[in-house]
Amino acid sequence: MKAESAVKERYAKAAQAAEPKLCCPVDYDRKYLAVIPEEVIAKDYGCGDPSQYVRVGETVLDLGSGTGKICFIASQVVGPTGKVIGVDMTDEMLAVARRNAPIIAERLGYANVEFLKGLIQDLAIADESIDVVVSNCVLNLVESASKRQLFREIFRVLKKSGRAVISDIVSDKDVPEKLQNDSELWSGCIAGALREDLFLKAFQEAGFGSVRLLKRADAPWQTVHGIEFRSVTVEAGKRKRIAVASPCCESGTGCC
Repeated sequence: MKAESAVKERYAKAAQAAEPKLCCPVDYDRKYLAVIPEEVIAKDYGCGDPSQYVRVGETVLDLGSGTGKICFIASQVVGPTGKVIGVDMTDEMLAVARRNAPIIAERLGYANVEFLKGLIQDLAIADESIDVVVSNCVLNLVESASKRQLFREIFRVLKKSGRAVISDIVSDKDVPEKLQNDSELWSGCIAGALREDLFLKAFQEAGFGSVRLLKRADAPWQTVHGIEFRSVTVEAGKRKRIAVASPCCESGTGCC
């Protein structure tokens, strides 16, 4: 089973017709959705809202941007002095995003979003050029052999004071090889999920100085073969945090 091909095929279809099974229920701030066409909202998939953690004036990179919903929300938060870059490998998803970008720009009165085609584990983005990397239920879709490189790429493109805010699906147990070889489960955000503690540890191993668990769903999104899969949102800072006000894994001290 080739994970990349399975993901590209399924999401190409999901860009043509909405597929509810690809996402968890997420409450987005309605004031940001008002300017976004229904096509974008209906065909965008995720398990969290990392856009709520971006700030005015920042340069934001969205990994696996799909039809662009998180990018278009972030564009309103960062405002005209900020910038948002979306990266996706699926032509059909990019077509929806690019088709709607001018509509949203006209409604907002400014254009600060661009969409690039590419693999999120091999970014054509300059070193230390991004304030915050966000992603919504996409890291799990990257094939296992490329996951370490993916986390290193996130670290590389961030400014020294930068951070990553990632919403993704994690598991409570290791996903057995049999499930990993199931293309339907992989493209459905199940088979490629990392065990929760290993997901947090992956940021540390990439060089991040601090990792905070911002949100963790109490109930699993799905339970498959006795393994619980749930949504988490994690913030990883390049620099080590001096003061910690929430559950945290500091570099070198283990994961919470």
